[in-house]
Amino acid sequence: MFCYFAHFRLPGGAAITLEPDSLRQIAQIVASVAELERGLIHVPPPAGTRHAFPNDEPGPPLALQVYASRIEALEDALRPAGALQALGAAGGIKALCGMRVQQQIMLVRTLPIEPLDLELPPRETRCSYLVHYPGQAADLSAWHRHYIDHHPAIMRRFLNVREIEICTRVDWIGGLPGMRVDFMQRNKLMFDSPDELSAALTSPVIREMRADFHQFPEFAGGNAHYPMLTLVAPLRA
Repeated sequence: MFCYFAHFRLPGGAAITLEPDSLRQIAQIVASVAELERGLIHVPPPAGTRHAFPNDEPGPPLALQVYASRIEALEDALRPAGALQALGAAGGIKALCGMRVQQQIMLVRTLPIEPLDLELPPRETRCSYLVHYPGQAADLSAWHRHYIDHHPAIMRRFLNVREIEICTRVDWIGGLPGMRVDFMQRNKLMFDSPDELSAALTSPVIREMRADFHQFPEFAGGNAHYPMLTLVAPLRA
């Protein structure tokens, strides 16, 4: 599986709340992508949603994850006449005017969770914890191997975590105007609500995560963490 990430921010990091009509328009654009497997729309959570790293940069007003089983389907959606071009300045969504987009396609590694990998009733919103590592590792293979072999085992101990996702970089062809980035890794943990995310991300498990973090092979660039409300875009019939 592959995922197209797009983070939208206003210059200077100004905060903005997207109205429901704008979110519906964005969901319709995401849903129009051919071969779409899943579309997630992330927006800021309620004020006071606690997590382990409150001094990190604030989350963006809008972040998208667009999934497809073939990277070519995402690249086609980013072509000049592709479905995702409607997210750009020419697409006419007023709420996105003036926003700058940061974008990347990555390989998705979804990790099984037991026993919470059972089918759940559909919900309009959940809460995700988005993490990214924008820099470089001295030995990228060693870095990813340590991370994937050790960190998810700790992540699975977060109470009521519903999804664990680790994404690693690939070469990709774009087309939507905006900044391309080459982050070495992104992660997502998903919970059923902001309260459950806060309970997990302020629990003693965080101390285990930090202890393992200090065992990572050498890398530069640090990381950033932020909680986001997550809406699921509808799939085309």
